[in-house]
Formats: sequence, C-alpha cells, structure tokens
Amino acid sequence: QAQLVESGGGLVQAGGSLRLSCAGSGRTFSNYAMGWFRQAPGKEREFVAAIRWSGASTYYADSVKGRFTISRDNAKNTVYLQMNSLKPEDTAVYYCAASADSYYYTGRGYDYWGQGTQVTVSS
Repeated sequence: QAQLVESGGGLVQAGGSLRLSCAGSGRTFSNYAMGWFRQAPGKEREFVAAIRWSGASTYYADSVKGRFTISRDNAKNTVYLQMNSLKPEDTAVYYCAASADSYYYTGRGYDYWGQGTQVTVSS
C-alpha cells in the first residue's frame, strides 16, 4: 500500500528554520509531482509548494516565496521542505502529497496524501 509519511515538524521561534521530510513507501513516487500543503486551525488547506517529478521545476505560494525551498531525492523516494525565516502565520499542519496531474502546480490532482506534521511558530 502506497504511503507518504511526513516528519520534521515542531515548535520554533519566529525567524527560525525547520526542514520537513516526506518519505514514500509502497511504490515509487519518482514519476509523480510532489507538493506541500498546509492547514491552519479554522482555515482551508492551502497550497505551499510543488516540484516536478524530475526536480527541474518548482512552484511556490506567494506567502512563502523566498523563504521556503522544496526539493526531492528520487533515489530515497523523499521530498523535503526547507522553511526559513518562519513567521507565526506559518503555524499549521503540513501535508505532503503526490500528483500525476499535469496541473499539479495549481494545487490540484493530488492522489496520495500523508498524515501531516504540526509546525508551530511562536512570536
């Protein structure tokens, strides 16, 4: 059974950094685009970042552009989200997901989802 498992969340002060990891198992995700999403309490889930299967293209929400970096290691079936200059408004549960959709960069067409990891940024 295909699974995605996130890790690396935690509590950090504003201005700090965290690196999230998302490890795939049960199938290879090397031919899938991968994305990160987040959901804050009382808010809808929102797109954060996405990366093409090859890693050649990356996309970011305006709110994280210049602060977050998505990357992947297909040999390890793993995708990462490096988060720098964190702000209290980045507090949310972060989810990784896999998409075979050509419009993955719009946040749509994600078929596989992880269970999420909590990121809390204190002011």
